Amino acid sequence: MPLYEYRCQDCGRRHDRRRPFAEADDPTPCPDCESTRSKRLLSTFACTGGERSSAGSGGGCAGCAASSCAGCRR
Repeated sequence: MPLYEYRCQDCGRRHDRRRPFAEADDPTPCPDCESTRSKRLLSTFACTGGERSSAGSGGGCAGCAASSCAGCRR
């Protein structure tokens, strides 16, 4: 189940909720003030380390024009 990030419109607190995609934009109660006036935020994330994937449109890493990771210098 996806994790979504919300901001309370009353107190400004940010909070996370794990919920189905179909319920992503439904109001969620604030853990601090219990208001249900929350708005879903666009979350950002970062990936570091791990294995390179050959998945994607070009077959290489995201943003890479190569068709495989064999020649990658990273």
